Amino acid sequence: VQLQASGGGLVQAGGSLRLSCAASGRTFSTYAMGWFRQAPGKEREFVAAISWSGDSTYYADSVKGRFTISRDNTKNTVYLRMNSLKPEDTAVYYCAADRATTGLRSGVGSHWGQGTQVTVSS
Repeated sequence: VQLQASGGGLVQAGGSLRLSCAASGRTFSTYAMGWFRQAPGKEREFVAAISWSGDSTYYADSVKGRFTISRDNTKNTVYLRMNSLKPEDTAVYYCAADRATTGLRSGVGSHWGQGTQVTVSS
């Protein structure tokens, strides 16, 4: 599966953005999906994951209550709604696919999209 992330941009602190990750191929609905981010000078970190059915979601503590991951299997797309953004959310955000959320939550992804830059100004 090939992944294409979009929706990043510049936003003021407290603002919102919605990232999208469009997948090609007919097997999207069989993959768990996740979002990761990497800030300058830092390692890539897990942000959120969602099961193939959408029934289960997982979040990093740093974004819990502010970010929401969702998916639309009819559109082969996964979303990350980001509210109450903070300057420390500034990073390149990546989407990834794997056979299970356990892999994604451990930082493992079998397929990765290119990143989309999110910049939050104070």
